[in-house]
Amino acid sequence: MLVIRPVQRDDLDALLELAGSTTFGLTTLPQNREHLSGRIDESLRALDKIDQKPRGESYLFVMEDTQSTRVIGTSGIVSKVGGFEPFYAYRIETSVHHSDMLNVHKEVPTLHLVEDHDGPCEIGSLFLLPQYRRGGAGRALSLSRFLFMAENRDHFDANVIAEMRGVIDEMGHSPFWNALGKHFFEIAFPSADYLSVINKRFIADLMPKHPIYVPLLPAEAQQVIGKVHLSTAPARTMLESEGFTLSGMVDIFEAGPILRCDRDEIRAVRQSVRSRVEAVTGNSPGPADHLIATVNRDFRACAAAVDVLSPDSVRIHRDAAAALGVGPGDSVRYVTLRPPRPDKDTD
Repeated sequence: MLVIRPVQRDDLDALLELAGSTTFGLTTLPQNREHLSGRIDESLRALDKIDQKPRGESYLFVMEDTQSTRVIGTSGIVSKVGGFEPFYAYRIETSVHHSDMLNVHKEVPTLHLVEDHDGPCEIGSLFLLPQYRRGGAGRALSLSRFLFMAENRDHFDANVIAEMRGVIDEMGHSPFWNALGKHFFEIAFPSADYLSVINKRFIADLMPKHPIYVPLLPAEAQQVIGKVHLSTAPARTMLESEGFTLSGMVDIFEAGPILRCDRDEIRAVRQSVRSRVEAVTGNSPGPADHLIATVNRDFRACAAAVDVLSPDSVRIHRDAAAALGVGPGDSVRYVTLRPPRPDKDTD
């Protein structure tokens, strides 16, 4: 069974192995032992502060194949971005230019730098080994964060964003970076992307503060603004099915879109139910069409079948109970893995 749980210190080597399997653009999982060790420590500290208001705590979760005990994926949440290291983005606006004499009316898209020190909650660090990207494993890994969020709502900012990886080729070249950022930073995109995780100070020092007129950029750079990397398209579709929409902002380096949703309007948060395990059964478990999570500090989540007995009681299979470490009388939070299909028009 595949189980999502908080990262532990003895996961460091596994994280390094996963980092070696990622491609350009997943900046929060660099192949750097010191940085990953720090992320693990941050996550462990965050779990000790879960009752406080959001102050930028960073949580990192891993997906483990319990049969092989192998860590196969990661996902993360930052309770609130900003603070000493601000959140940077480009906000897309429209500048209107009009001339009666020439009878010209132009609406010109412009990029305005956003430097937010009191930003939203951010989800990220989503990565799953390619051989496991089937059967809803990626969806379970991503949505498990929302069950954790639903159980601890006040600890996460009410506005949630997700930065989608933009268009980057297999060599790490970004058309947007080559047209804009490279001229100010004089380093390659992968280096800038990596440094932005270690220390954002160089962004404040070198990033142009004036609006950027999009039509002045090369055509290939214009074409990728707000577009996602091919491998990121499924993640975008999944988040949009959960209620996320375009925020009107893009990443400052490769112009990938930034999606947003009110925390309490995220489908998996809004529709999740806290219930008591009435019974554990050994019968055929049925399809794993729900995501179930524990509600204590020892967070665990997995995809499994849920038999709803009443508004406040459920029956689950023994395999799911064992994976979560729960039994009759314990509370869990669950939600369907996929949004309910709308009723067909019968007219």
